Amino acid sequence: MSTKKTARIRRAKRARFKMRELGVDRLCVFRTSQHIYAQVISGNGATIIASASTVEADMRSGYGGNAEAAAVIGAKIAERAAAKGVSKVAFDRSGFKYHGRIKALAEAARGNGLDF
Repeated sequence: MSTKKTARIRRAKRARFKMRELGVDRLCVFRTSQHIYAQVISGNGATIIASASTVEADMRSGYGGNAEAAAVIGAKIAERAAAKGVSKVAFDRSGFKYHGRIKALAEAARGNGLDF
């Protein structure tokens, strides 16, 4: 494994351990060069409450791995989480830097009602 990926995974583990210790629901984000994925995971880590990604059928055409797509996914995940009764989460960026697509997703989720 490359040192860059190892460092990202180390950062992610440290943050996830703290979130697990606090027992809060978390908005987990993962990105690849072509897609972005978001999940709201329960405080104990056992169940996925809501999810959204650019891989979904309605998102495949016209969207890819850009900030515009990330903003749409942020809005969708906030809407789906609100439908399940979740309004407060911890933001798990999976060790990625808070800029670009990750920032666009977070701001869109905040703008649509998720509190973190």
